Amino acid sequence: MALIYLQAENVNKSFGDLEVLSDVSLSLFQNQRTALVARNGTGKSTLLNILAGYDSPDSGKVTLRNGISVGYLPQEPQLDLSKSVLENVFTSDDAISLAIRNYEKAIESTDKKALQHAIDEMDRLNIWDREQKAKQILSVFQLTDINQPVHSLSGGQRKRVALAAVLICNPDLLILDEPTNHLDLEMVEWLEDYLTRSQKSLLMVTHDRYFLDRVCTDIIEIDQKQVYTYNGNYSYFIEKRDERIRSKLAEIDKANNLLRRETEWMRRMPQARGTKAKYRIDAFYKLRETAQQKIHSNDVEIGVSASRLGKKIMEVHNLSKSFDGKEILKDFSYTFNRLERLGIVGANGTGKTTFLNLITETLPPDTGTIDPGTTLKIAYYRQGGMDIPEDVKVIDVVREIAEVITLANGKTITASQFLNNFLFTPDKQHTLVRKLSGGEKRRLYLLTVLMQNPNFLILDEPTNDLDIFTLNVLEDYLINFPGVVVVVSHDRYFMDKLVDGLLIFEGNGEISGFPGNYTEYREWAMEQEKNNVEQQSASKEKTESKRLQPEKKKNKLTFAQKKELEKLTAEIEKLEKEKKENESLLSGGIQDAKQLMDISNRFSEIAKLLEDKEMRWLELNDIGE
Repeated sequence: MALIYLQAENVNKSFGDLEVLSDVSLSLFQNQRTALVARNGTGKSTLLNILAGYDSPDSGKVTLRNGISVGYLPQEPQLDLSKSVLENVFTSDDAISLAIRNYEKAIESTDKKALQHAIDEMDRLNIWDREQKAKQILSVFQLTDINQPVHSLSGGQRKRVALAAVLICNPDLLILDEPTNHLDLEMVEWLEDYLTRSQKSLLMVTHDRYFLDRVCTDIIEIDQKQVYTYNGNYSYFIEKRDERIRSKLAEIDKANNLLRRETEWMRRMPQARGTKAKYRIDAFYKLRETAQQKIHSNDVEIGVSASRLGKKIMEVHNLSKSFDGKEILKDFSYTFNRLERLGIVGANGTGKTTFLNLITETLPPDTGTIDPGTTLKIAYYRQGGMDIPEDVKVIDVVREIAEVITLANGKTITASQFLNNFLFTPDKQHTLVRKLSGGEKRRLYLLTVLMQNPNFLILDEPTNDLDIFTLNVLEDYLINFPGVVVVVSHDRYFMDKLVDGLLIFEGNGEISGFPGNYTEYREWAMEQEKNNVEQQSASKEKTESKRLQPEKKKNKLTFAQKKELEKLTAEIEKLEKEKKENESLLSGGIQDAKQLMDISNRFSEIAKLLEDKEMRWLELNDIGE
């Protein structure tokens, strides 16, 4: 029987008159990787805060097993902006964190005595592997300047610092709220692999359905304040959830049929006072309660219309853009087509958002032109969200844009009715924006973009903080959208379902195209990488074969050159042997810092010697041909 790491019993939480959590009970077990699934505004982040000990319930209790450490990534992590990346990652004052901080500071200084003391302390605690793991994680998240002050980082970079800190502290239980937000696709795939291999206990909230499917062993769903547990991944959850809803609907239908007969019996007001009659009366009220249950689909209803789109959409000619000497786009041209579904992928910092700002003309290009069609009407959903005062009512945000909205079927509805379609109840509509959850704010922003009736939609990370159920509806709407959709997203499921072509931002201003979705592109890229490795291996074998047979060229070399070639062949073989030995030592996890430094330095020397000697060998080899 697996150990229970954390248990919640009858947890309740309200904010004023708003009840967020009602009698929530759940258990998290050793080696269990669990996802919490619920709609926006149902208290997912509040529950994670309570389970992680950052908040307390109004009633009920949370029990953490003795000796179990918890690492928590909140949706909006709080970092010390006055400190560096390193200091925020190793925030604890325990001996290990202190030793690693001191070692990294000593490396940057010229104080040899302090460096030696730091090395000795790392040796004493035997934590070189911990320091290397920390650097690996920071490198994956593109946080290579560990001394950079956090206040100079973007919001996305700060979220990655917080995530790195949680992973590096190596807790027994990870609680992660939207961990894939602000990660590029390669980072998401790395995190997916890391969590799967680490065998850590995990509770997380995420909208990434591929991530859910591949990482999670269990799903906990909160639906209409009821908790349901599913022992399987996301695909299993969808299947069993549909079965549960169908079963409940059948139960309600059956209860309604029986209720008609029992209601007639109750109208006759049976005079019998016996046990059987009382039992039937009690059963009637239970039956009526069952029949009156409502299974709310709670699906967002989008249904907005799109403006008519002419033949010419948009043409981009020879577009270039640089920042501080770094090329983001270089002489890029593209023609957008009707009904195009274009995905944009690439590592963080390669210019994806810059490109969107250029084609929306919110940022001027250095060179090149953007030629939009006369009927083009762009709506831009920005990654940063909406810029509105927090003390404005939800209904006023929408009315500021339009009092009446035209739907795809030609009908018009009021701003209030439109909000209701997006699951903002009348009470919610008169709530201040600052009281909305992160997901509700994103949903509000989405509807303000769509209600503009665009025919060219630009979506920059639209899946961040939206619940899975809203995403499913949004995907269906976008698939049938009678215009152009351009999307940047780290959500592979979303990209696979929606796009039919990709622009790949490769860095240094280079952009390439691919005719297919993200999974098809990754499969193609992996095949290309495999072919390149095989070609390089074959080329190397051919070179090795030529190099090991210099005698065939002896007759075209001078005596001195012939001797030099023979000597070079022997020296290269010897250096390659030493290089392999050093590679084995480095990968074997050397604990002694001085030995590690000596071997690393020698490894660099060997690489330089090999390069020089191989170049001279090739020169002599050419003479001998």
